[in-house]
Amino acid sequence: MPALKQISFEYARQIAAVKGLQPSKVRGTNTLRFTKGGSEKLQVITWDEFERTASGRDLAVYESGGWMKLMRRH
Repeated sequence: MPALKQISFEYARQIAAVKGLQPSKVRGTNTLRFTKGGSEKLQVITWDEFERTASGRDLAVYESGGWMKLMRRH
């Protein structure tokens, strides 16, 4: 697998749109996830809230081959 590289939130939106993913958080927490929906444990949120929460927690989106992961900024 190629190395993970940090991507912009805008590019993450584009990848998510292609893959049918939405930004979400685990209910009752600030833990962020990407979801296709349907889980009662996850609450779909706006991209603005997703970006604000991630930035406030010093998280960035990293990508490798279309696979995305939220991690602390390097």
